[in-house]
Amino acid sequence: MQHGRVLVLNGPNLNLLGQREPDLYGATTLPEIDATLVDLGRELQVEVECFQSNHEGELVDAIQGAPSRFDGIVINAGAYTHTSVALRDAFAGIGIPFVEVHISNVYSREEFRHKSLLSSLAKGVVVGFGPTSYMLGLRGLVDRLRSR
Repeated sequence: MQHGRVLVLNGPNLNLLGQREPDLYGATTLPEIDATLVDLGRELQVEVECFQSNHEGELVDAIQGAPSRFDGIVINAGAYTHTSVALRDAFAGIGIPFVEVHISNVYSREEFRHKSLLSSLAKGVVVGFGPTSYMLGLRGLVDRLRSR
């Protein structure tokens, strides 16, 4: 029996996981991460749906449409984390909880990656655990949803 629905959003260039800078992001592909999240969702008794786009507007549309279909969101906004007021405004406007995740430790990287426009609105932020960041984020979000 399912006890909720979670949308997992991935931003630009995350479709290149497994081939893009494997020393930084590892060898795991986005479809592999998505499959693991769907399996973990079954274990946690939540339905997980995954979506990736390189286009900011498509991510905004997915966020705006989420409240009618999902209880929460896990997002790796990629580079948009640091630049997108549009994504921030979309999250501010929908009122459902979300968790921000990053594969790499953004705080050990370039200075511009140290600032997230999303994290102050997020229920939690997970960084630096490779693909496991997604699983930790999903577990944390589900725990938050159940404690509401």
